[in-house]
Amino acid sequence: MASRSKKKIRYAVVGLGHIAQVAVLPAFKNCKHSELAALVSSDETKLHELGDEFEVAVRYSYAEYDQCLESGDVDAVFIALPNHLHCEYTVRAAERGVHVLCEKPMAVTEEECRQMIDACRDRDVKLMIAYRLHFEEANMKAVEIAQSGELGKLRLFQSLFSMPVAEDNIRIEGEKGGGTLYDIGIYCINAARYLFRDEPIEVTAISVADKDDERFQEVDEATSAVLRFPGERIATFTSSFGAADVGTYQVCGAEGDLRLDPAFTYHGELTHYLTKDGKTTKKKFRKRDQFAVEIDKFSECVLKDTEPEASGEEGLADVRIIEAIYESAMTGRSIELEHFHKRQRPSVAQEDERPPVKQREPVHAESPHDE
Repeated sequence: MASRSKKKIRYAVVGLGHIAQVAVLPAFKNCKHSELAALVSSDETKLHELGDEFEVAVRYSYAEYDQCLESGDVDAVFIALPNHLHCEYTVRAAERGVHVLCEKPMAVTEEECRQMIDACRDRDVKLMIAYRLHFEEANMKAVEIAQSGELGKLRLFQSLFSMPVAEDNIRIEGEKGGGTLYDIGIYCINAARYLFRDEPIEVTAISVADKDDERFQEVDEATSAVLRFPGERIATFTSSFGAADVGTYQVCGAEGDLRLDPAFTYHGELTHYLTKDGKTTKKKFRKRDQFAVEIDKFSECVLKDTEPEASGEEGLADVRIIEAIYESAMTGRSIELEHFHKRQRPSVAQEDERPPVKQREPVHAESPHDE
C-alpha cells in the first residue's frame, strides 16, 4: 500500500479495451499525482505496442495478475475489464493491499458490490468508482444551478441516452454484464440522483428487444424507466443500443429548466440551455480530459487518507436501482426500493480542468458504435 509521503500513486491499468486505450492510458500525461506503472492484458500485441507507446516497461498477463499485485510495482489498479469481472479483480487487489479505481458499473449485482466494499474495508484500502462526470464542469455546474433555487422547486428530470452498438460488441453479451442500463442508462440514473441529491423510492420500467436483430438476443435493445423520488419528484429516462447517438438530460423546476445537450460525452463540448421567464441562454463548456481528473482525485484520497466521493456506496446505489428496473421490466410491476442513505454527493468543488488528450488509433479494440 502506498505511503502517504509518496508524491505519485503508481497504477496498473487492468484491461486494455477501447476506453482504456483512447481515454485512460493517455490521461496519465495530464495527471499530477498519478503515474502509469504497469499494464495487464493477455493480448501480447496490446502489451507490446501500448507498452512501447506509453513507455511502460512492466507488463503482465491476466494469469500474472496476482504477481502484479504482489510485485511492489503498483499502489493502485484502474480496472477497465468487462463488467462481470469487476468484483473478482477488485477483491483480489484488496486482499493484497492494493487500492482500486474501478470503471462503472461497479458490478453486475448488489451482492457483488457489497463484496467489493467489504473486501476493501477489511484491508483498509481505498475504493472509488470511475464516475468521471462527478469531476466535470458542465455537470457539476448543473448541480449548482439545480440546488441554488434558480429553477424553483425541482419537480422533474428526463433523459435520453442512445447509441447504435456494433453486433460483435461486448455490451450486448448478457453473461458478461451487458445491457443498456449497465452501460449507458447508469449515466441517466446517476444524473437524476446527483441533481435531486436524493435516492429513488420506487421504479417502474419496460424493456424491448427486436429478436429479429442479432444484437439483441441476450440483452435489451431499449429500456424506459420512471423513478419516483421523495417529495413527489419524478425522473424518467430511456437508454437504447438501437437508436442514433443522443445523450441529453433536462431538469425542470417550478420556475425554469436546465437542459444539457450533449450531457455525457468525454470527447467533445458539453452545452447548457437554461430557460427562465421564456428566455433561453446557452453556455458551452469546452472539451477537457475528464479521466485525468478522476484518476488524480483518487490518488489524492490515497495520499491524504480521505474517503473518495464516488465511493463504493455510490456504485452500489446505482446497481441496486438497475437491478430493480430490470425486475420491474420483467415482472410488469413497480418495485419499491429500500431506504438508502448516501452521505456524500458530488459538487462543483470537485471540478478541475485538464487539457484534452490527442485522438489515437486503438490496438485490437473496436469502437462500440455500429458505424
